[in-house]
Amino acid sequence: MEDLLERIEKSKKKVKDFADLLDSIESLEDKKKALWKEIYENSINDRENAYILFHEAYASMSNTAAEHISVGPILNKYLERMSKSNEQLLKLADLIAKAEEQSARIDPDDLFSKIKE
Repeated sequence: MEDLLERIEKSKKKVKDFADLLDSIESLEDKKKALWKEIYENSINDRENAYILFHEAYASMSNTAAEHISVGPILNKYLERMSKSNEQLLKLADLIAKAEEQSARIDPDDLFSKIKE
């Protein structure tokens, strides 16, 4: 139980750190920030839940072939859920990298107008 509470606290910190990262991208719209934060939070929660269930199912499994046959597909589903969550996080990371790149790009016309003022 203590391990579970610790994992939940770590997940909350990850979400807060992610929200801080989004806030540092000035050119990003608030709606997009909120959506991306929700996607991140859902992915982290899905991964954590699948991890917990995977370990519970794995711990309950004995070394018999019948047990592997009955629990194996369930373990596979949990691994698939964790993998999909990881894919979502990677896609989100790519979107953020592109947003940061776009935010850092210097527009020559904008720079000229600022110098002109």
